[in-house]
Amino acid sequence: MNLAFIPSPSTGVLHLGPIPLRGYAFCIIIGVFVAVWLGNKRWIARGGKPGTVADIAVWAVPFGLVGGRLYHVITDYQLYFGEGRDWVDAFKIWEGGLGIWGAIALGAVGAWIGCRRRGIPLPAWADALAPGIALAQACGRWGNWFNQELYGRATDLPWAVEITDGPNRVAGTYHPTFLYESLWCVGVALLVIWADRRFTLGHGRAFALYVAAYCVGRGWIEYMRVDEAHHVLGLRLNVWTSIVVFVLAVVYLVLSAKLRPGREEVVEPDANTVAGAEGADTVAGAEGDGAKADAGAADAGAEPADAADTADTADTADAEGEADGEDKAGAPGAKKL
Repeated sequence: MNLAFIPSPSTGVLHLGPIPLRGYAFCIIIGVFVAVWLGNKRWIARGGKPGTVADIAVWAVPFGLVGGRLYHVITDYQLYFGEGRDWVDAFKIWEGGLGIWGAIALGAVGAWIGCRRRGIPLPAWADALAPGIALAQACGRWGNWFNQELYGRATDLPWAVEITDGPNRVAGTYHPTFLYESLWCVGVALLVIWADRRFTLGHGRAFALYVAAYCVGRGWIEYMRVDEAHHVLGLRLNVWTSIVVFVLAVVYLVLSAKLRPGREEVVEPDANTVAGAEGADTVAGAEGDGAKADAGAADAGAEPADAADTADTADTADAEGEADGEDKAGAPGAKKL
């Protein structure tokens, strides 16, 4: 008889009047907030502006949720389209069922759109988000605890999770694979933060390290699970996915380090500098216009003086002419009319 175990909640949903509050959804939401909070701090530390991470997350999160659900439904289609199943259940995301592979893949598409709109390199943004994503997964895995799903083989270890009778499950104590993966993701986040500081990772390498490290843990944890899944050559489909994605992440790490060593010097255009430059141009233009105006006024003021000088010259010439005439008239031998 197992006297020590992790109890499961009697229900995964609480009702606030007519509003259902689901533990699975809360875990996902908490994870998103943690990822954005940590990602924002790391983005600012790399020279980015506050709020940029959240702005791009507005694109990435919805795409990620859709991608995660699509991957789950496609790889476990028999749960929704098999005999006696209701295909409408495929849309009931609150009942569990998000594939991290699809969430990251389609979430990256959403992030790419957001980054492109802001003129930001996607790899730099992904590097800032990498440890936060791992922590988000650590939080999200507790949603499986609320739903009593994704546990491992039966065990009598003191940290076993107690599962009660329900649809597609048998009461007993099992390996809490959700807990194993949650702790592993915390370790992955710490690894990425340490490696990023130690080796100054850039151009997407921090994100690639997160992917590779997560795949290592997901592979052995997935092997322990007993929930229904497709098998290929004796291994669960997600084990093969972990192997393939791990290899791709390592290849990217190696090639990226050779082709683009170091880290991005500028991750986001500085709007303040641009605004300052525009302001300087405006001031310079105003000063130039003022100088032109002063020059014009000087020219305008010079014209009357020139006219007066001309008049004075004419008067002087006339006076001199009259004087000459008088002198000639008074001279000896001059004829008088």
